[in-house]
Amino acid sequence: MIYSFKGFVPVVDATAFVHPQAVVTGNVIIGRDVYIGPGAALRGDWGAIVIEDGCNVQENCTIHMFPGKTVLLKAAAHIGHGAIIHGGTVGYNCMVGMNAVIMDDVIIGDESIIGALSFVNAGMQIPSRSLVVGNPAKIIKEVSDEMIAWKTKGTALYQQLPKDCYDSLIACDPLREVPADRPPQEALYEIWEKIKNQ
Repeated sequence: MIYSFKGFVPVVDATAFVHPQAVVTGNVIIGRDVYIGPGAALRGDWGAIVIEDGCNVQENCTIHMFPGKTVLLKAAAHIGHGAIIHGGTVGYNCMVGMNAVIMDDVIIGDESIIGALSFVNAGMQIPSRSLVVGNPAKIIKEVSDEMIAWKTKGTALYQQLPKDCYDSLIACDPLREVPADRPPQEALYEIWEKIKNQ
């Protein structure tokens, strides 16, 4: 669902996919090839949310801010299931793990990885290529080339997902039994194999 708020109408690029069960409100700008999953809530009522090209905000994420603040997800940021971004900036090609919490005025440098369930305190400044874990979150080491290559390939799957959703996602009634001609599970991995081999 898309809602205007106090005259601010969300802007969603035609190549982005916002799931019908996500809620996007107010001063929100969503760029090209962005995926917003079901249950995500992006509430630009007290400030702004800018999601640059190629980002994904997965199922049940929340993005909000204190009054007058702007949340910025730079290009290719990857926000895992259930994460909360409450203010701050997530740098280019970063990954925020599942159920992590990013508090106000945090700045996460490019190509950093925030571990699942981490709690990043308000105002924390994280240098580029940092691996951050824990509650409270701490920088434990530098992100390797291998780690960022793995992250980038995973994000590429989500950058393909908006097109796949437009092409094949259809609301339907369930079947009551498995059909004999159902494709094998391996058919679901075709996209991954294509991206992995690029």
